[in-house]
Amino acid sequence: MGTPLPPENHAPHQNHAQAQNDAQPQNHAQPQRQAQAQNHAQPQNQAQLQGHAQAQNPAQPQSQAQPHSHSQAHHYDQAGSRQTPAPQHASPLPSAPAAAPLASAPVPEPATGDTGMTYGPATLAGNARVTDAQRARLEGRSPIIEPGMQPAALTAVLGLLLSGAAAIGSYALLVPLVALQAVTAAGWFRLNGMWPARQGIALAFLGALVSDAALLAAGRENAPAAIFGTLGVWVLLCLVLQLRSHADPDERMYGLMATVASSALAVLATGHLGAEPDAVTVGTAAVAVAVLARALPLPTPASVVVALLAAAGAGIAVGGMTGLGAKGALLGAGAAVCALIGHRVASYDYPSRFVHFTAGVALPLAAAAPAVYVLGRALA
Repeated sequence: MGTPLPPENHAPHQNHAQAQNDAQPQNHAQPQRQAQAQNHAQPQNQAQLQGHAQAQNPAQPQSQAQPHSHSQAHHYDQAGSRQTPAPQHASPLPSAPAAAPLASAPVPEPATGDTGMTYGPATLAGNARVTDAQRARLEGRSPIIEPGMQPAALTAVLGLLLSGAAAIGSYALLVPLVALQAVTAAGWFRLNGMWPARQGIALAFLGALVSDAALLAAGRENAPAAIFGTLGVWVLLCLVLQLRSHADPDERMYGLMATVASSALAVLATGHLGAEPDAVTVGTAAVAVAVLARALPLPTPASVVVALLAAAGAGIAVGGMTGLGAKGALLGAGAAVCALIGHRVASYDYPSRFVHFTAGVALPLAAAAPAVYVLGRALA
């Protein structure tokens, strides 16, 4: 008997058929996945047209994932004749359905108030405030801007403090006088557009303090020597300091003039300390009344006349309380003239509110110091 034939091996054919059968669902799953991704991408495109920029980010990874899945399935189709891959089932993309709630989100409407008006979006920067000086400069108006009633009220308060302290004594007068000199030094630099200028302000204020100390040490009878001696030394000191500066020549000259002028005004205010006490009492009270009258809403010529008449009347009233009597009218009018000059200087060149509350407060009283000293000596 012959040996039986071995059974035929149909496994290669079965494996090949099974690989084709496995590849066929994958080929059918591929267009299903593409169609499903396209169906999910369509609401995303609609959501993007409605203004939701957040829906654009999930759509980009999905569009990148489509070529990858297509190339992977094609690789398995080609390799199906060589090996049998594990059957893969099409699964929906997890990030695609997340775009549906975004597409259905309502678009926020602009807020409306009780009047029905629509408000625009909030801004972070806002609009810069235009000052009165900038508005006047843009409109081409006069560079003279009066300080107004509030600086005038501060000047009146400081003048009355000087008037009352002069009746008490020299050391009592020193307290409001130092405040006047500090505001004068700072106000002049600010009036010239130089700020903060700490060195110049400190130098001018230090000169005023040295002048006060020299006058107290030398006595009231030697007041001119103490004042002008300190002023001469301080001008020389300012010149030396400006020569050592490394700034441009124009800037050094400008700084020198501003420092010398500020120091001179602050030192000249020491004249209140060197004048007769009765003259200081009458003169500073007259300046306080004159500045208040000048701030009234009247035409400039009329307000000047009213201010001078009010200062003369205040000089007579306060002079009757002291030993000057009717001579106080002349002293009050003379001090008011110098005070109005200082008030006019503080109003020049489009000054800001800060200039008004520094130079506008101090310059009338500082400018009146020489008149108070000279007229007080002459009328005593």
